[in-house]
Amino acid sequence: MRGPHNIFRLIRTGATLERSGAMGAVLGAMEAPASIRIVARILAWPFRWLGHKGDASLPPLTRALTAMGPAYIKFGQILSTRPDVVGEDLAKQLRVLQDRLPPFPAADARRMIAKELGLPVETLFSEFSEPVAAASIAQVHKARLAGTGEEVAVKVLRPGIERAFRRDIDAFYFAAKMVELLAPGARRLRPMDVIAHFEGVVMGELDLRLETAGAAEFAATTANDPGFVVPEVHWFQSSRRVMTLGWVEGIPAGDVAAIRAQGHDCEALGEQVLQLFLMHALRDGYFHADMHQGNLKITADGNIAAYDFGIMGRLDEYTRRVYAEILFGFIRKDYRRVAEVHFEAGYVPADRDIDEFARALRSVGEPIFGMDASRISMARLLNYLFEVTERFGMQTRTELILLQRTMVVVEGVARTLNPHINIWQVAQPLVEDYIKKNVGPKALLKDLAQTVQVLSRFGPKLPQMVETALMRQAETPEPAPLRSPLYAVVWFVLGAGAAALAGAMIAGL
Repeated sequence: MRGPHNIFRLIRTGATLERSGAMGAVLGAMEAPASIRIVARILAWPFRWLGHKGDASLPPLTRALTAMGPAYIKFGQILSTRPDVVGEDLAKQLRVLQDRLPPFPAADARRMIAKELGLPVETLFSEFSEPVAAASIAQVHKARLAGTGEEVAVKVLRPGIERAFRRDIDAFYFAAKMVELLAPGARRLRPMDVIAHFEGVVMGELDLRLETAGAAEFAATTANDPGFVVPEVHWFQSSRRVMTLGWVEGIPAGDVAAIRAQGHDCEALGEQVLQLFLMHALRDGYFHADMHQGNLKITADGNIAAYDFGIMGRLDEYTRRVYAEILFGFIRKDYRRVAEVHFEAGYVPADRDIDEFARALRSVGEPIFGMDASRISMARLLNYLFEVTERFGMQTRTELILLQRTMVVVEGVARTLNPHINIWQVAQPLVEDYIKKNVGPKALLKDLAQTVQVLSRFGPKLPQMVETALMRQAETPEPAPLRSPLYAVVWFVLGAGAAALAGAMIAGL
């Protein structure tokens, strides 16, 4: 499917932007040089007639993205949280993409629910409303459970959405392949891997069983977080294309005027959004990775309620420590330590000069920390950091893409609620607390105790492993000492003994 026919799709993308009048607005918001603007318009203009017409009642960029399909709409949703990047006017236009897209008929939703759950809607729900919100992938109906009368939100996938997304992603793969062929210097960025990562995330979002499981796990890990609400999952009214959660009443996080009118402290809410994200990412290694304004509500009692759990991020413990140490180093302006962390994690090749890298990192951090609080941006830091690490040969880390993207989105939400928020001041206590608990002597003892637990499960197999290694040793003449299986087993046993001794020390503390 990833053949030359995708050239037409990419041409049509540019033509749609030109036909809708969005091309100039996008290039202007990105502050593209005049030469690039002129060339882009000249190249797109002859193909203008190929572009999608779209809904003329919508603003130009929203019109173009909705006409081009769900993958482009997802991209627009991300940009809607960054008025500092695209400008306030474009950000307002793009917020329409979050939950106010044209819905599909409720009759289609009823048929899908009956097919998926095996029962008529009237049997499952005593009330079932017209769509109350419609997004790029699904729409939501308000309903009441038959029997209990509990208010719930029923999410139903758009008909044919899986096929539409596969078509768009197919074009993205083709574009990434062309970049690799025509721009060899860009291969370091691994564009094909990036698209593969994006595909995995999106296709997971299209299976509502996974989203239901994500919501249940997220509810469990955040159950004791004050001021944060995750709706209750209703498993028996959920399936691949239908998901049912408890209904949460509240004001959308993007409606700042209504939030203020209800008497809530927007400045405090902005800080809380950022703190919650960092806490979930660092403490749990499991975080909501689509925290734009359309997926957050402010309840009457001032809590932040999250929903739409189609994209969840997960970080292993080692990656969390690396991420925290990098942030901590920048907060303390310890650029040498930030450089060391990059080398220790293997993010930067070992043959590069660590002192030069530390000096380059200082050029990233110092200008940002000299800015006014309202301009201090973790997203800007990530952009600058990317530029520096590129010069030192760091490859794109696909496992960090979702974390970085979500950090950008969350910062945008926080700044919408509190334009003068000091990102670093808010992040510092959380990062310091994580470092204190997870990096240092206490963390080492904790790691050793976990190692003992893992090795103890292999205890009964150790004699057999040694015997097998000795037999292989006898069969292999003059083996290389460090590569011998016997040496491997010996080191394994010695390591197990050391870990056991550490475990005994911990038990005696």
